Amino acid sequence: MSNVVVVGTQWGDEGKGKITDFLAQRADVVVRYQGGNNAGHTIVFNGEKFALHLLPSGVLSPDKINIMANGMVINPEALISEIDGLKERGITDFDLRISNRAHIVFPYHIELDSAFENTGSDKIGTTKRGIGPTYTDKAFRSGLRMGDLLDLDYFKNRLKAALDIKNNVLKMMNRETINFDDLYQKYLGYREIIKNYICDTSVLLNELLEDKKVLFEGAQGVMLCIDHGTYPFVTSSSPTAASVPLYTGIAPRHINNVLGIIKAYTTRVGEGAFPTEFSNDVADKIRKTGNEYGTSTGRPRRIGWLDLVVLNHTKRVSGITGLSVMLLDVLSGIQTLKICVAYKYKGEIINVMPSIVDHLNECEPVYIEMPGWQEDITEVTSFDELPMNAKNYLNKIQELTGINVKMFSVGPDRKQTIEVEKVL
Repeated sequence: MSNVVVVGTQWGDEGKGKITDFLAQRADVVVRYQGGNNAGHTIVFNGEKFALHLLPSGVLSPDKINIMANGMVINPEALISEIDGLKERGITDFDLRISNRAHIVFPYHIELDSAFENTGSDKIGTTKRGIGPTYTDKAFRSGLRMGDLLDLDYFKNRLKAALDIKNNVLKMMNRETINFDDLYQKYLGYREIIKNYICDTSVLLNELLEDKKVLFEGAQGVMLCIDHGTYPFVTSSSPTAASVPLYTGIAPRHINNVLGIIKAYTTRVGEGAFPTEFSNDVADKIRKTGNEYGTSTGRPRRIGWLDLVVLNHTKRVSGITGLSVMLLDVLSGIQTLKICVAYKYKGEIINVMPSIVDHLNECEPVYIEMPGWQEDITEVTSFDELPMNAKNYLNKIQELTGINVKMFSVGPDRKQTIEVEKVL
């Protein structure tokens, strides 16, 4: 059966949640493969807005299996709060599975995240939700995993050893230390609520892949990848499709259909290089019309023109086979649109992303300009109904990337997603 990976091709916030929700209607399984509650998906269905931070987008569909895979880092308090929030709104019928190998976010991770971010002048722009320190502990082999909650003696001993170290670090950072008994009892309470969700999701997923349609979704975008993004202003995991086998426990042969999600323009939250960023009345219009504020943080997003150097970089490192262009309607009413097709660095035209962020900061975007459209496109239901200039814009993206536009979006609701070519 078909399997699809949904990947953000920019710095996140491209609209992955909406597309995952749309495609989930055809899928049997939805898998969130990396990240934590430092990111979020906003889904609008039947006029209601749902903000998901940890839960896979398939939770709004009662007949789907939703898997939180081993590549995630999970704050149990945040997860339970999110589940309770859905139940309060009548979303009670969902099938959730949590990997026993996914790492746990603890309060000391959040404290250290804040402490490190507030130390020195070179800030990363972290959301201060403890994600980076949790992934650090994973690599340092001192982290605790969701499956540890199922063995209380093991969990208690591991937590005690970890907290002894973290309290010493907190003292050094002039932060309040954490009482072990209080922390242990709190997580015992979380355990009682979520223990029945925890299992070996690798085993489950490999069984499901035999005859089910599986949709994989990550958080953030490829330009925030720890390896291939604008390092060090990145997240602490990899949102690329290449990371899916490692982060879910499946073989690479299952990954051959990758849908890249792009905005019709570009945004970024937090610090770091952003070559096509601009600030004027047009940027303000885009931010207001597109409601460009972080799902998890509420921070105003930085606005830029569409950057095809970024998109072609993403295509190469993530194996994108099709595109979904989001928020096309936001560009309605703009007289002239710009697309970045190359960078100028020290007088030389380049078509690749520099690895050093200071070099990227020195890059000047090389633009082509295209006439915009004035028509309201929020009611169109096919490519043919688009104004000619909107068609030209999508066709130019295809031409310059060599990737077919398989879907585009003209509004926030599920029904405002238009397929040019069937994806799943």
